[in-house]
Amino acid sequence: MNNELKGTDYFASLFEQYKEPFILFANSYLRDRVVAEDIFIEAMMQYWEKRQELPSDTNVPAYILTTIKNKALNHLRHLDIKLEAETEMFNHQTRELNFRIFSLESCDPTDLFSSEMQSIIRKTMNELDEKTKQIFYKSRYENKTNREIAEELDISIKTVEFHISKALKLFRARLKDYLPFIVLLLNHSIP
Repeated sequence: MNNELKGTDYFASLFEQYKEPFILFANSYLRDRVVAEDIFIEAMMQYWEKRQELPSDTNVPAYILTTIKNKALNHLRHLDIKLEAETEMFNHQTRELNFRIFSLESCDPTDLFSSEMQSIIRKTMNELDEKTKQIFYKSRYENKTNREIAEELDISIKTVEFHISKALKLFRARLKDYLPFIVLLLNHSIP
């Protein structure tokens, strides 16, 4: 191939002659016209940059088409890897979501907290002195008013309030992680 044919006129001729067929070739595999056009331009630029290094008997259109083929393959392989990663991530997220759904469906908050909390409540009740335990039990488990407890035990309402306050302070400390559930569970009897 003489130097005249390797010049800009030859390049412009190649560009015009093969632009549409080579873009259509790439697009038939890529299914993305913009990417196919970019790959055609890159292949043409690669040819132009390496034209002096190519053997004189090089079939230039075949060289450019081979470059397009290789760039299209690289693009498709990249898409494949990306799709595999996205699929794996999606599958992982799906498994995690399904696990959370299953766990939440299987979760019975009453069972989960009542046994654990009841154990803490029992231990805390055992820590109370007898008078405080008795007053607290009457208040919370027998649903008696402070006045009823005071009359029954022949003590002042202030004394009843003091013992209930003392018990609640200890329960709050022991059940600080369960405070949202305390109201519900303290109203149930402890077996």
